[in-house]
Formats: sequence, structure tokens, C-alpha cells
Amino acid sequence: MPGATCYVWQGLNDAIEPADYVTSSSDLVGALAAGDRTAIRRVYKEYHEQVRAFARRLLGVDADAEEVVQEVFLALPRGVKGFQGKSTLGTFIMGMAVNHARHALRASARRRSALKRFAEEVPVTAAHGAPDEFLVRQQLADRLLSAMDQLNEEQRVTFVLCEVEERSSSEVAEILGIPSSTVRARVSAAREKLRVALGTEAEP
Repeated sequence: MPGATCYVWQGLNDAIEPADYVTSSSDLVGALAAGDRTAIRRVYKEYHEQVRAFARRLLGVDADAEEVVQEVFLALPRGVKGFQGKSTLGTFIMGMAVNHARHALRASARRRSALKRFAEEVPVTAAHGAPDEFLVRQQLADRLLSAMDQLNEEQRVTFVLCEVEERSSSEVAEILGIPSSTVRARVSAAREKLRVALGTEAEP
């Protein structure tokens, strides 16, 4: 989407222009829904780092995380029309980030599966460094990746939001639109799966 990307990114890092008409959250939401560039720039500046950090932690690939950021703010003018004011705008944007990151996670899983099949057909050699060091690093990376892959999508998203980003159960519940008890149950299940997969004792 080369043309659409320019719409969001050009000038978003410039100084925020005066916007006297944006005097309340409802004014801001209305301006966003209308595709106002000043409003989009303002919201981007406030929330893009949160979206990027979450996507990077969930997906583990900077390029994929950057794509999620672009998709979220490209979709914001259309998506914000569904904002009903029952949560903060920041929580709503994180909800959008979760949805876009889920799509990226599925695509990433398909790519990893294809790469794994390809890797199984190609002999792996250590071109640089000691073979033992290469193998240890490779095994550790594979172990961590495999451990995270033991989690289903819901557990993985919830685990990253709670355990990695250290958000409260109530905040994550609001972002995902589920009860706090469900958040805690997913995190508990995720921790147990990771403990088993890594062969370590989970923290109490």
C-alpha cells in the first residue's frame, strides 16, 4: 500500500499544528473520523511507541511490528467511527493494535512454518565463530521460539500484554473486551505451558 502509507507517515513527526477546534476528546474523535491530518498526527505522536512496543514484543520482528504500526494508524480514521467512549482513546487504539497484530502473528506463523520446512532440506553450517557457540545460540533461539509457539493466539496476546508489558489485568481486560478473570486464566495457562516447554519452574 505505497500510496496509503504516504498519507499517514508524511509529516507525522513534524510539530503538531494548532488545532483550536479540538477542545475535547469528542472533538478529537470527530476530527480523526474525518481523516484530519493534524488530529492523526497528534494521536500518532502520543500512541505510536506503545503500539510499536507491543507489536515488537508479540511478533519478535521489527519489520512486522513497524507494519502493524502503519496499519493501525492507516485504519484509525475508519476504525475510530466505532469508538463509543466506553474506554479511553488509548485503550481503543491498543485494541486496534491487538487485532492487527493477530493478523501479523498468523502470517508470521505461516512464514516460520515454510522456512522450517525449507531449513530441514538444507544442511546448516557455521560459517563464522566456533561451531559449538553457533549451535548453542541456534538451539536457544529455537527453544524460545518453540516455547512461545506452544501458546495459542489468545494466550500469547494476553501473556505479552500482562507479563511482558506489565499491564494490569483490568487494563488488559478492557483492551481485549473480556473479563479480568479470563485474563488471569489465560496468563496462568500460558505460564504453565512455557514452564513445561522450557523445562523451568515458573515464578509464583
